[in-house]
Amino acid sequence: MSDCIFCKIVAKESPNYTVYEDENVLAFLDIFPHAKGHTVLIPKKHYDNFFVMPESELAPLLVGVKKVMEKLEVALHPDGYNVGWNEKPVAGQTIGHLHFLIIPRYAGDGGGSVHSIVKTPGELAVPEVHKLIIGF
Repeated sequence: MSDCIFCKIVAKESPNYTVYEDENVLAFLDIFPHAKGHTVLIPKKHYDNFFVMPESELAPLLVGVKKVMEKLEVALHPDGYNVGWNEKPVAGQTIGHLHFLIIPRYAGDGGGSVHSIVKTPGELAVPEVHKLIIGF
């Protein structure tokens, strides 16, 4: 996609601070970091979101996440990590190219867990939600 900034980075049309690259993924430092070492990992092929990515390409994506975390661990010695992705705009996805966020965490940084993102469980009880999901 010619207007996708991440595709431009893969094509070497836009600069970046690469921290890991293999035939499937590219990982680079976020230019607006939320923590020291905040890294973005993308599949080199353009996928708008996780739902459209073929299952056969998921394992290499997670291998890339692990490789980046290993590099960050050795270089920066963080106390922990938040790792994930924002799926669709309502969840915070601002660039329409699937990307994992690897955010090193440091004691006393003031951040929260993934559970702190949203606290609106809805009006249905867990058993009712379960029935909707499994089709009963």
